[in-house]
Amino acid sequence: MLDIKITKTTTPKEKPADESKLGFGKKFTDHMFLMDYSADQGWHDPRIVPYAPFNLDPACVIFHYAQELFEGMKAYRTADNQIQLFRPECNAKRMQDSSDRMCVPQVPVEDFIQAVKTLVEVDKDWVPHSEGTSLYIRPFVFATDVGMGVHASLNYTFCIICAPSGAYYAEGIDPVRIYVEDEFIRAAPGLTGFTKCGGNYAASIKAGDLAAKKGFAQVLWLDGVEKKYVEEVGAMNIFFMIDQKVYTAACVGTVLPGVTRRSCIELLRDWGYEVIEGKLAIEDIMKAGHEGRLNEVFGTGTAAVVSPVKELSWKDDQVFIGDGKIGPVTQKLYDTLTGIQWGRLPDSKGWVVPVCKG
Repeated sequence: MLDIKITKTTTPKEKPADESKLGFGKKFTDHMFLMDYSADQGWHDPRIVPYAPFNLDPACVIFHYAQELFEGMKAYRTADNQIQLFRPECNAKRMQDSSDRMCVPQVPVEDFIQAVKTLVEVDKDWVPHSEGTSLYIRPFVFATDVGMGVHASLNYTFCIICAPSGAYYAEGIDPVRIYVEDEFIRAAPGLTGFTKCGGNYAASIKAGDLAAKKGFAQVLWLDGVEKKYVEEVGAMNIFFMIDQKVYTAACVGTVLPGVTRRSCIELLRDWGYEVIEGKLAIEDIMKAGHEGRLNEVFGTGTAAVVSPVKELSWKDDQVFIGDGKIGPVTQKLYDTLTGIQWGRLPDSKGWVVPVCKG
């Protein structure tokens, strides 16, 4: 167990007065968690300190070789004022997998969870109260060696920051339009597609900007070898229901193993749906759409939980899903997951981890 030293701020920030205008990632809480790594000491000096900028040398390798990774998760306030996390061990284990690929020392799962819980408890007053709001939690690790040279750093910082976040669907769930990208690629076998590292997201920005200029909300990425099989969408995994069977790309190195993705698959199988994890060609999806067999399409991720899709555009072809509204299975997934996360439904899966009373 970590011996976390806590130093509280003497100048607390003013908390947002209007939780309907929180947005996402705009305002941060009073404190942050820090822990350092060195080759001779391992992970050491775990502490919670007032939120503040880092003092980094211009030759710090993070700026030049991008050896870093991150996670994304939330804390939720229930109606009875309990603050809780959703499957934090999944985030901890995924960060370990990312660390292994990026040559970063792994943070033990129990230390990761303890650090998150302790910071959330210290800043519990920042967990918003309004329907659909939450405290977004961003754990991240970055290399801190100073000097040029492409090799693994010997020193690292593990940090956690938090931001109160508004309801993703403040005005109701609005299905999105998705552009299928067939020029740029997000990942290829042997690269870092399964990790949550900043480089993956930086590489996606160009295609995302082009899609946005055409009026689309997200980019659907195809595989990096044949540019034929669907993989994931922007910052989400994606599912296709065809003839009442649910398809999603397998997590075999090029797709991020999402925590929400994993949870949706478990729920769908509990409900009797056949979920197929494997290769699915965009051509087959478009054909199913035109034949009326594409029942529902939805993305999954921490921010939106479940995001319904109403249109797919590939080359010069468009497919419209359903009547442009959220489908019944997508709605059930959204209601069930958010019900568990905010404590409106019983947690029969053991997914919720209590933190403290608010």
